[in-house]
Amino acid sequence: MTTSPLPLLAVQTALYARLKASTALMAKVTGVYDFVPETAVYPYIVVGEAIETPDNSHDRFGRQTVHTLHVWDQYRGFRRVLEIGAFVNALLDHQPLAVSGLDHISTRYEFGQPLTDPTPPGDIRHLVLRYRIVTEQTP
Repeated sequence: MTTSPLPLLAVQTALYARLKASTALMAKVTGVYDFVPETAVYPYIVVGEAIETPDNSHDRFGRQTVHTLHVWDQYRGFRRVLEIGAFVNALLDHQPLAVSGLDHISTRYEFGQPLTDPTPPGDIRHLVLRYRIVTEQTP
């Protein structure tokens, strides 16, 4: 029995693909990024930080991957980032996810937190979304 060498990368790739494939979401944002180019225009989503922990069973390797997504915008107020967050949540929470080389068990929404970026001029809105993705080794 062997484990996938990079479950973090497989999950990140699946999240990115799911978000980019949604025409409804892409109509609301200018892009989905792992690295944000200097030319990026608001609003956009960043597939951000992740934590991976073992979640093994008796006969299979498993992982719990907690991924953080960031929605960024310059809209005055939180309305637009929250609307975008609702689209993201509909795409991910309790939905099947195609994770290459792994069996997807579940994706669960953990929390969302709207923030104002304090860096002057202070007009950037930021929504932090976190999801727990459980995967197992493909038999």
